[in-house]
Amino acid sequence: MAHGGRAHVVEWRGATAPYAGVMTKIRRVSASRVIDAPPERIFDLLADPRAHATLDGSGTVVDVKRAPARLFLGAKFSMDMKMGVGYFTSNKVVAFEEGRCIAWHHIAQFVWRYDLEVVPGGTLVTESFIYDKPWAFVIIRLGWPERNRQSMERTLERIAAAVTA
Repeated sequence: MAHGGRAHVVEWRGATAPYAGVMTKIRRVSASRVIDAPPERIFDLLADPRAHATLDGSGTVVDVKRAPARLFLGAKFSMDMKMGVGYFTSNKVVAFEEGRCIAWHHIAQFVWRYDLEVVPGGTLVTESFIYDKPWAFVIIRLGWPERNRQSMERTLERIAAAVTA
């Protein structure tokens, strides 16, 4: 599996003809799951930074360091992390639509995003990691896209367990 295997997804966004508009390369890996709960309940959990360590399927989020009680567009929050060694991330919420989507990025500007859509049987929750900055070659070389996809599947399991318990 070269460069992160099947999870290394590159999408081209923009016009189909080069002269018709600018095309941008979007690197994104995502996982989706239908959860038998209303989107508001799921969104409330995602908007609570104190819940992130419990929901995290990667095992890297340790605890909230500093954050508002509930996230909002433009909110800044920091998390204690651990990947071999301890560190922290400072994040900024860059998308926030109540009950529909929430996203944030850290200093490297890689984006973690959750999209929620009402579907038969509950809410389709899609978690995405968008790593389209020029320095993403590091992410690809280390095989993180595939690891992130696997972690997202575990995160979605934890979200489902939390909102259906």
